[in-house]
Amino acid sequence: MLPQAFLNRMESMLGNEYPAFLESYDKDKYQALRLNSIKGDTAQMKEKVPFSLQPVAWAKDGFYYEKDDTPGRHPLHEAGVYYIQEPSAMAPVSYLMEDYDVVQKEAADCQERILDLCAAPGGKSTQIAARMHEMYTSGKWKEQGLLICNEIHPARAKILSENVERMGIANAMVTNETPQRLAEMFEDYFTRILVDAPCSGEGMFRKNEAACEEWSPENVSLCAERQDGILDCAASMLAPGGRIVYSTCTFAPAENEGSISQFLERHPEFELLPAEKKDGMMPGVPAWTDHPAEGLEHTIRLWPHKLKGEGHYLAVLQKAGVLSRTYQGYCRNGVEKGISEKECKEFFAFAEENLVKNITGSFLKFGDQLYRMPEGMPSIRNLKVLRPGLHLGTLKKNRFEPSHALALALRPDQVKHVCNLESDDPQVKAYLNGQTLNMDGEKGWYLVAVDGYSIGWGKLAGGILKNHYPKGLRKNG
Repeated sequence: MLPQAFLNRMESMLGNEYPAFLESYDKDKYQALRLNSIKGDTAQMKEKVPFSLQPVAWAKDGFYYEKDDTPGRHPLHEAGVYYIQEPSAMAPVSYLMEDYDVVQKEAADCQERILDLCAAPGGKSTQIAARMHEMYTSGKWKEQGLLICNEIHPARAKILSENVERMGIANAMVTNETPQRLAEMFEDYFTRILVDAPCSGEGMFRKNEAACEEWSPENVSLCAERQDGILDCAASMLAPGGRIVYSTCTFAPAENEGSISQFLERHPEFELLPAEKKDGMMPGVPAWTDHPAEGLEHTIRLWPHKLKGEGHYLAVLQKAGVLSRTYQGYCRNGVEKGISEKECKEFFAFAEENLVKNITGSFLKFGDQLYRMPEGMPSIRNLKVLRPGLHLGTLKKNRFEPSHALALALRPDQVKHVCNLESDDPQVKAYLNGQTLNMDGEKGWYLVAVDGYSIGWGKLAGGILKNHYPKGLRKNG
């Protein structure tokens, strides 16, 4: 059912390799997940996840699982222990977060400000956040850094925000803006930008029949034009010495080598960085575009007949200049000031009573909702913001009710009262269904955990743990 015009073009591009490419559509797609290092040691996670996992060559903590496995139905999925992600889609962030020798060492001490410009549903954003967490906790970065995850479509931005929450990410700001609007707010600001551009989706035909049905040569051209505008916005927001990784899930040269060549013609201050090609990855092909830029062979194509994944393309671009320890960039509205500790005294009372160690930082009120902001978070004025950092909970009269996001961001050893269940305990299913649990213990808030990973809140009184798992997430049956 593949479009004939698509097949004709692919045969022209691939020549002798075309039969092998075509044969790949008769094979099962590969399925993978990525363990979430924000939640703890991934080696321990791998032991607790009850699936047969095989490593994805180009993605740290990425693993293939078997066809009959159902990771989306396991409680550890709800706990954010892993993110189900197409294996080839894990590649762009691996290159975004890799430190090449050509990147100046002086940049190691500056705060990382990373933008995922086209972020929904959140696979790549959550992958970036995990790498930021690792770099900070390992001591390679002095600060955890700021991550802005943006999505232009409101419904998709909501899904993005939910995935940021599920994975326990504390240093992310989720926005719902156009690239042009963000470019008006930020100039030379971000150290790294991921542009996982909207595309014709040719690389997903085996996985997504809808992408096949919507394809046309005209749509390929429209996507290429849209990518030009998005890349121009990203270029203006990137700090000197910073890095852009551009990626698509299409085979179309117009959207890959063509988009990159045109970008470099418009922006001579950028160059393509050499990127190591891993297990089955192939170089970009200069001959597939009319005016090829220098270095197109450094870009990467992932082909379904060459490796265990779908079709993808990526390019690593660096802006001229040096990232310095003191660089600031331009943010139109400056840094968000937040509120005084006096204005969130109910939260501090809750933390004193329930947490092993208080939560420090800068705080922001969104109505009666309290957030802890990432360090150096830009002002939310004139921005459509869905999540300005870690949602702590609701400030009510003389009391504080913790959020589901706070539960997922905490480890059991950070909370005084914990109800830890084994994943095969029937009470786990009851909890996820919204039912109360019978248990003994001190009165108060309890962090409910599965196999040692937090999954939500409960409040104990009179031998009954009242369920605070969000109604919108509860399972039926």
